[in-house]
Amino acid sequence: MKKQIIQSRVKRLTLALLLTFGEAQAIDGVVVIGHSNLSRLDAAMVQKIYTGKAVEVGGVAVTVINAKSGTPVRNQFLQAYLNQDEEKYTAYWTVRRYIGKGAPPTELQNAADVIKFVQATPGAVGYIDEAEVKPGINVLLRK
Repeated sequence: MKKQIIQSRVKRLTLALLLTFGEAQAIDGVVVIGHSNLSRLDAAMVQKIYTGKAVEVGGVAVTVINAKSGTPVRNQFLQAYLNQDEEKYTAYWTVRRYIGKGAPPTELQNAADVIKFVQATPGAVGYIDEAEVKPGINVLLRK
């Protein structure tokens, strides 16, 4: 009986923590999207773009967009495409900025903002939850 009460409390506490910190939001997967003037990318190029090691693709200057820090889509993107977590990624860009090698990509608040910016800005690259992909969105890479 006591064990069941403890298990029930642990389950409720776990659910409350997940809801509080937003980790309960499941996402279908992350896709990299781009302006219509960009063509498909491979994983190596996406990694170069998001680490500032490539600033153009096929002769087109890229403008890189990140999801807001700490969001599930950003966490999954960092893991799936860059094999990093938020702490490593932030540290990487802190060093690059300090030595004069650039600044991290601009962050936008939500998928709608990312889609709007990417579609309106030549050379723009971003990522969104696969569930947010609608007709007319140029998907550059899907893992």
